Amino acid sequence: MNNPLLEQFNTPYNTAPFSKIKNEHFKPAFIEAIKLAKQEIDEISTNKQQPTFSNTIEALDFSGQILDRISSTFFNLNSAETSDEIQKIAQEVSPLLTEFTNDIRLNKQLFKRVNTIYTTRDTLHLTTEQDTLLTKKYKSFVRNGANLNEDEKLELRKIDTELAKLKLQFGENVLAETNAFELHLTTKKQLKGLPESAIEAAEMLAKQNGKEGWIFTLDYPSYIPFMTYSEDRNLRKKMALAFGAKAFQNNKNNNQLNVLNIANLRHKRANLLGYKTHANFVLEERMAETPENVHDFLNDLLTKAKPAALSDFRKLEQLAKKNGVTQLEKWDSAYYSEKLK
Repeated sequence: MNNPLLEQFNTPYNTAPFSKIKNEHFKPAFIEAIKLAKQEIDEISTNKQQPTFSNTIEALDFSGQILDRISSTFFNLNSAETSDEIQKIAQEVSPLLTEFTNDIRLNKQLFKRVNTIYTTRDTLHLTTEQDTLLTKKYKSFVRNGANLNEDEKLELRKIDTELAKLKLQFGENVLAETNAFELHLTTKKQLKGLPESAIEAAEMLAKQNGKEGWIFTLDYPSYIPFMTYSEDRNLRKKMALAFGAKAFQNNKNNNQLNVLNIANLRHKRANLLGYKTHANFVLEERMAETPENVHDFLNDLLTKAKPAALSDFRKLEQLAKKNGVTQLEKWDSAYYSEKLK
């Protein structure tokens, strides 16, 4: 079977030829691309030549390009226009991708070569860009288990595989809840305040679903205009409550247990890698660097921003009271902020 995902994209700007790509192409493409990427990694790690920036760091950075392209195409499609079939494929390929990523990070031979270059970098006369890439590659290995013993590496693999499944399930549950809700309006009076563009989109969606009237959903292009402009406070409340309850209800899409398990596994992973918390692990590579810095920044921001925020809130309250609303609620903020502007 010819697989367009494994061929050169002869398209403007090398964009994915979605008209030629079918769902059955994805899994075989992933399997073949992982195989090709593994061969590239093996060539780098078993290279008999002395490790150099070119034959190790640069080669590593250019490896797996076909796999990256397929992953980008598939997971963008999964986010933007998914289906039961695509979600099933995602569940099947995600563990394969996690395993492949760990095969790289936990590869002893490969890390030995990277470490050799990193420890002698002061003698290599690297450019700023090269030194930055080398440092990032080295830290990526160290931060993700390269120095762990074999039992710890096995534990890390188990955690990462479970995390991949849980995060995917979390996203699928939120999407299922988003798709399950619709606000079906049947009278023009209910559309008061909404811009024509939002009304036209809602009417088109209703027709696509074989219904008369207008359908609004929890998707941002539908939800945001409705919450900002709709004059019907009860309908805004209905939308806001539905939006806030996504995957947080007593049904098969409830994410409460998934969130708890993800948090516990992230904490366990961080401890395994020598970090106090998941926040310490994540922030190490970011501008804030530590959770303490984040808290200090937020507290400083709170002190400086709260007076202005309270002033703005009082203006919103005054405007709302003029319109008969004695208690501002979540479903009022966007609407009255727009009115105030």
